[in-house]
Amino acid sequence: STCQHRASESSILVVQTNLAGTYRSLGRLEDCIRTQGDVYSGTLKLYGEESRETLGDACNYANALCGLKRYAEARSLLRKMIPVARRTLGESKRLTLLLRWNYAKTLCLDTGATFDDIREAVTTLEETERT
Repeated sequence: STCQHRASESSILVVQTNLAGTYRSLGRLEDCIRTQGDVYSGTLKLYGEESRETLGDACNYANALCGLKRYAEARSLLRKMIPVARRTLGESKRLTLLLRWNYAKTLCLDTGATFDDIREAVTTLEETERT
């Protein structure tokens, strides 16, 4: 049935999330990113953009991208998902704040960051801290 199929897909995503974490622990960051990207895509298909699961997996995927200094990709994902988190979860939810904090991190850790990028990161962190 559809319910069983959804449950098994959900279980596979949980296992893949654990596998991505294991890859990260082993220093296999490329494998971690590939697996975490698969989890994010699968969760997006299964639950839709506005689900807590999808937002959490987007955050995990962005973190994995940051681990390999792929800040532009992480920033692009976070720019897309932060407004969704704000709208569906609210400004003060932990996950919304974490997504915003990660976004600021992608701005200031990038070696190609401009002064405007750093200013945006500071503004984002100040707003997040106030919240």
